[in-house]
Amino acid sequence: MSVGDLLNIQPTELKLPFELRKQSSCFIRLTNKSDKYVAYKVKTTNPKKYCVRPNMGTIMPGASCNVTVTMQAQKETPPDMQCKDKFLIQSIAAPDGASSKDITTDTFVKQDGKVVEEFKLRVVYIPANPPSPVPEESEEELSPRSPVLANGNEDASPLKAAPSLDDLRDKSSETWSTISKLTEEKATALQQNQQLEQELDLIRKQVPKNRAGGLSLMIVLLVGVLSILAGYLVKRT
Repeated sequence: MSVGDLLNIQPTELKLPFELRKQSSCFIRLTNKSDKYVAYKVKTTNPKKYCVRPNMGTIMPGASCNVTVTMQAQKETPPDMQCKDKFLIQSIAAPDGASSKDITTDTFVKQDGKVVEEFKLRVVYIPANPPSPVPEESEEELSPRSPVLANGNEDASPLKAAPSLDDLRDKSSETWSTISKLTEEKATALQQNQQLEQELDLIRKQVPKNRAGGLSLMIVLLVGVLSILAGYLVKRT
């Protein structure tokens, strides 16, 4: 805010967004804090670079107006984003009921005891698109996620890797080895069973009749055991 008897001026410096090959604008708000009509004029040290609308006018007592300052598109970025341009706002008491048509350049000439207040504003460039802060990743985002199913739900069970070709070959070889071993055991058991039956037949023929009853029971038990053993071996194959 400026220090003067006629106008309050906001802001005290012009902050213009700077972007190559693009125009940018800002506003100056002028408020008449006196009980008189006030005429104003806006001047700049670089008139080819800026467009000011309206650059002259009058403000009723207690009223305000906005002045638009537009910077033309620039082809080069100034060193360190520094700007040496300045604006000057002149103000003077005007006759009651004065309008913009009554204001000319001669209105602000300091002569015949006229009091012309002046206020200077410097131009400050600001980045048009300042970088946004990068949010820190939370621990939840950093932790591995569970696999997601087609319906959008997470699968609580971990995925198991498919067996490799070498693993399948090893398991196949182990299976065939077990089958071959069981087949050999079966053949051996059947052969032994056959031999035992032959020996039992021979014993029956050699044993006297008076012992036939006791031996018959023993033979039946042996045959039953051999049959169970043979059946167990057959199931394992």
